[in-house]
Formats: sequence, structure tokens, C-alpha cells
Amino acid sequence: MSAPAKELQTRALQSVGVRDFLQMELPVREHLLAPWLPTQGLAMIHAARGTGKTHLSLGIAYAVASGGRFLNWQAPQARGVLFIDGEMPASVLQERLAALASTGSEIRAPFHLVTPDLQPFGIPDLGTTDGQQAIDALVSPDISLIIVDNLSCLVRSGKENEAESWQPVQSWALRHRARGRSILFVHHSGKAGMQRGTSRREDVLDTVIALRRPVDYRPQDGAVFDVCFEKARGIYGKDVESFEAKLITDVHGQQTWLTRSVEDSTYARVVELLNEGLSQVEIARELTVNRSTVSRHAKRAKGEGKTK
Repeated sequence: MSAPAKELQTRALQSVGVRDFLQMELPVREHLLAPWLPTQGLAMIHAARGTGKTHLSLGIAYAVASGGRFLNWQAPQARGVLFIDGEMPASVLQERLAALASTGSEIRAPFHLVTPDLQPFGIPDLGTTDGQQAIDALVSPDISLIIVDNLSCLVRSGKENEAESWQPVQSWALRHRARGRSILFVHHSGKAGMQRGTSRREDVLDTVIALRRPVDYRPQDGAVFDVCFEKARGIYGKDVESFEAKLITDVHGQQTWLTRSVEDSTYARVVELLNEGLSQVEIARELTVNRSTVSRHAKRAKGEGKTK
């Protein structure tokens, strides 16, 4: 058989009878980071500029590679990670990883970084065949998770709003999923708060997470955002409830993430504004919540003796 004929035979579509399919021993889908990032999973995190996307994606990468915990999520075991960064200065990336390492969790699986500052010719376009092949050459068999941070920097061909421009990247992601890997895309939010560009990106994704600033956010508050699940395939209930995450630094320079439910976060803000003398109507307008929500929190605060 000639080489072209062999290639055509290899690329031919395969079908399987349903009885045979039901008897196949397929790999069990486990979690890289429970409860929302499974093996062979495709996910996206999006947020406005400066909200904390890279803080979050690095924390996820470190947790997966160490078999540790990050925010409200737990990695059952250490798995290999390839982190592709498209815009951060290498020195800042190093600083943030050092802060994660200082928490005491030890890397127990391969954790490799691709950063623009260490590339003499830059990082190729992931939307092209050449760019995908360059990245694939770095994906060793022990890599379970590829993080692409972010799409705007790493996928430069085509137009964001055109569905066809996403097709090459989607095909690349599906090939890796078929080989047992997960892909986490990091992206920018548009003006309306949804992920920027074509909605077709979300079709094959298992999970879409949006990071949003609290409505009363101030620049001096630093890295603080609400983690909101916009799409969650196969998870539900408390696992997909929104929560607030805040990065704090203690007097010794140690960084720690604090989390609390959005309900508790809103309650704390209502108490603060009530004690500043704002009316319930003004608070509802300030926090862009229903007056009934403010009334409920005000009643609770009064009962707990937290208001003047």
C-alpha cells in the first residue's frame, strides 16, 4: 500500500456498534481540580483587564501540579501542567509563583512554563498550524493540563467575532482532549461582561467561569473578585455557587487567599453602608441589588446588633 493510501486509511472515520461501545473499557473521568476541572476537560476563565485572571490561572496550575488546594477547590493528586503565558513579564511571573511556593505546597508533578521574555523570536500564533506544532512539541506524555493565558495574546490570526476563526483552536483543543488532556483557556471579558468575541467558543467547553469586580470595588482593594460559574457541565448545587475571593498579604509578606460566599459578601457591604448612614434605597442602588435583598440583610444585621 502506498504512503498516501495508508494516510487516507488512517484518517478514515471510525464507527462502532452500540453493543460493542457499551462493552468498551473507557478511562474513568477523574478530576484535575475538584469539583469543576475534570480530566479530558475544556474550560475557560474570562474577566476584564486587571481583575486577576493570571493570579487565578497560576493558582490553579500550582494546585494541580502539587496536588494541593486553591480557593474552594482541591486537586486529588499531582498532575503535570504546561502553562503558556502570552503577556506577563517573566520577573512578575516569577514573583507570583514564588508567593505560591511560599505557602508550603511542594510541586510533585512536571510544571513547565512558556513565557514571551524567554523566547528569542516570540511565541507563535496558536491559531496557526505552525504555532500549534510548536506548542505540541513541548507537551510531554506526563502533561495532563495545558493552560493558555490568554487568547488575545496567543491567538492572533482571524477575527475574535468570527466563529470560523475559532475553529482551528477548537480542533487543536479537541485533539488534546482525545489524548486525555485538559485545556484551560484564559480570556478577556467584553463590555457586556460575557467572554469577548464569538459565543461559539463556549459550545465544546465543559465549564465557563467569569471573574467580576464587586460593585463597590476600589483600586486600593487589590486582587478581589467574585467567581461566577456561567456554564457547568455535570456539576450543580453548592459546587457552582458564586463566591468572593480576596488576596491579602500579612505583616510578614505572606500571601493568602480568603473566600466567602457572595451572600456573605453582600451582607458585609450592607452592614457597612448602613453604618455610614445610607438608606436601604441608596444601598440597593449602590450595590445594584434588589431592595428586598437589602431589607433582608438589614433585618439580620439589626438582630445581630451590627448596626447603629
